Amino acid sequence: MTTTTEQLSATTLLRFATAGSVDDGKSTLVGRLLHDSKSVLEDQLEAVERVSADRGQDAPDLALLTDGLRAEREQGITIDVAYRYFATTRRRFILADTPGHVQYTRNMVTGASTADLAVVLVDARNGVIEQTRRHAAVAALLRVPHVVLAVNKMDLVDYREPVFAKIAEEFTAYASELGVPEITAIPISALAGDNVVEPSANMDWYGGPTVLEHLETVPVSHDLTACPARFPVQYVIRPQTAEHPDYRGYAGQIASGVLRVGEAVTVLPSGRTSVIEGIDALGESVDIAWSPQSVTLRLKDDIDISRGDLIAPAASAPATTQDVVATVCHVADQPLAVGARVLLKHTTRTVKAIVKEIPSRLTLDDLSQHPAPGQLVANDIGRVVVRTAEPLALDAYADSRRTGSFLLIDPADGTTLAAGMAGESFASKAETVRADEEGWDF
Repeated sequence: MTTTTEQLSATTLLRFATAGSVDDGKSTLVGRLLHDSKSVLEDQLEAVERVSADRGQDAPDLALLTDGLRAEREQGITIDVAYRYFATTRRRFILADTPGHVQYTRNMVTGASTADLAVVLVDARNGVIEQTRRHAAVAALLRVPHVVLAVNKMDLVDYREPVFAKIAEEFTAYASELGVPEITAIPISALAGDNVVEPSANMDWYGGPTVLEHLETVPVSHDLTACPARFPVQYVIRPQTAEHPDYRGYAGQIASGVLRVGEAVTVLPSGRTSVIEGIDALGESVDIAWSPQSVTLRLKDDIDISRGDLIAPAASAPATTQDVVATVCHVADQPLAVGARVLLKHTTRTVKAIVKEIPSRLTLDDLSQHPAPGQLVANDIGRVVVRTAEPLALDAYADSRRTGSFLLIDPADGTTLAAGMAGESFASKAETVRADEEGWDF
């Protein structure tokens, strides 16, 4: 008989994030997912029932399953990103419940940066608002391949189909303009459980999947082996012992692609070339390794390589640049201004840099670009040009979420200022069509 552990090990993993405006019901939706999918431990449920009863509530407040901070429970809002892990017989899930307040939009960048899917909630009474557009824009910028529009609180609009249809049409048009490759709209009531795990008896006009059914069946591609190989060096291993007097290995995690013994490689930013002489994985020598394995490479030639260097196949090595043109989401309280001196962290490499230009800031209402704003403040999304002190081997973010992303850091105190995505802001129409046909390669 196949055990539950063996069944789960054979299922795929879906990382997804929830987003939406304040009081749209994100935490309640997550709580309903966990509760109705039988993913809540008995003592957790008892604790929620006890707190709910102390508040005078007749039924358990399922939002308390995710709103773990005391300040969140006191205010009835989500402040920090809450991660939850659960599984069904069909798939395993890592869920990031992100805040809804405008001042916490930056937290969505954290939750959605590694997500395969984003669930954007909308209150059926309010429709698409600015914060909804902001979350759709962040999902598009981060190249999240699947977006679910969950029109919540349908019970408060008498489960009327025209209300849902109008919101779905408006959001789909906006998200499609941003280049989101796939949008699925689902009418739900998280509080009542309609179309979350079980189909709703109140919306017989809807024939699509429930939220959980869609999460279990949406195609997920983690085939990073199809992308060009990228190996950021994390650590140089030189034991210099009697047993290994001449051993020199370069340890790290393969960010994408496949590496093979005998393959010609280029070390960046120096541009020097060599050949992979050996690959060590888990204490054994192997002939081939692929993303996301952590391995140690041994090269044929004795080259000066240190942490932050990038090893890539000679035939598909990225170009190096000191002028980084990118879109950033500003996440710090202090503004980012032209002329600011920052640190730029790309994979394992951190270099000094200066903000040369801020060509534009995105206006979310109509997706227009406000030219030359001079600075970006918290939660702004804008284009920047950054000049680095040393060359960087950056890919376009559209080609690789791992080696096309970076952080801008305050050199004074280490505060993260902005999350950056190199290259074009949003997917082009051609990219969207390709994604629809083939799926994004991350």
